[in-house]
Amino acid sequence: MAPFGSFFLPGPTEVTDAVLAAQTRPMIGHRGKGMEELLAGIQPALQRVFRTSRPVYISSSSATGLMEGALRNGARRRVLSLVNGAFSSRFHKIAGACGLEADTLDVEWGAIHTPEMLADALKGGSYDAVTVVHSETSTGALNPIAELAKVTHAAGDVVLLVDSVTGVAGQPVESDLWALDFVLTGSQKAFALPPGLAFGVAQPNLLERAARATGRGVYFDFLEFESYTLKNQTPNTPAVSLLYALAEQVAHIDRETMPARWARHESMARRTWAWADEMTARGLPMRVLAPAGHRSWTVTCLTVPPGKKGGDINAAMKARGITISAGYGKLKDTTIRIGHMGEHTLPELEQVLAALEEVLAS
Repeated sequence: MAPFGSFFLPGPTEVTDAVLAAQTRPMIGHRGKGMEELLAGIQPALQRVFRTSRPVYISSSSATGLMEGALRNGARRRVLSLVNGAFSSRFHKIAGACGLEADTLDVEWGAIHTPEMLADALKGGSYDAVTVVHSETSTGALNPIAELAKVTHAAGDVVLLVDSVTGVAGQPVESDLWALDFVLTGSQKAFALPPGLAFGVAQPNLLERAARATGRGVYFDFLEFESYTLKNQTPNTPAVSLLYALAEQVAHIDRETMPARWARHESMARRTWAWADEMTARGLPMRVLAPAGHRSWTVTCLTVPPGKKGGDINAAMKARGITISAGYGKLKDTTIRIGHMGEHTLPELEQVLAALEEVLAS
């Protein structure tokens, strides 16, 4: 197989040989004892990743499925979506597609939402739910979800629905301590798994809302997820092979420990930010798009030097055997993105940055 450490997309990220090999295990019945034992072994490790005592739901879907589920189960009528990039905009569009009244609180792509902004927007009590992206993959901006949760709850009977797709397992997320009403992630980001699974944690107050929601649907019914998860089962036929991969990976994460995993991700992020400053000092101006103090530890979005295009840089890196990403959406030509998450290490990242410097200087 190809050497590990050359695939630095901001998701899907690179997957180790051990995790890939785990998927080749024989099938088992998804209602049998073997499946219950498999899920019983996985659940405590997932709770340690999410920092929760609540059940962690496992959905055989992309994270978008749990975004829709969060809205169908947790929102009543009117939603405020905090939009600062492509994926927070998607959360807003999903709310509208679910038949909810949905407004946006917009800031520039790359910026974050402050608690003061949210407090002002929630005055008047017209919203019953807020959607937010913790780590905006399109820009590398990190929203202060702990503070935003406090503001949301201070506004009354309002819930915070959190997309932490490039947050959970790569940087601190305290589901219980921060009182996140619902928080979700996907398998293909900092978990370093193949795409196809999503994970989420609902607090009891969110389930109380779900019990009164008439349009929560079938596939993403959180009451069903809760009931089946407590029995070490899944409400629908699961992606068995991906569960084998999950069991392998959460055992690895347990051995590393979450504090060590967070520290490794932070070191890669800080090195990338410092490297951008070094390039600027050498006459190749680059800037981290997100503001200092509010930058994701898993993905960095960098503006490119004048005369360069993100797509061209991406192609030149691929010719060197290294995969990064051009910017997303309207930032495609003006930025590049490096996904330093999952099982990547600082020495591997240094090789990427060295190659990137050669590309930029050519």
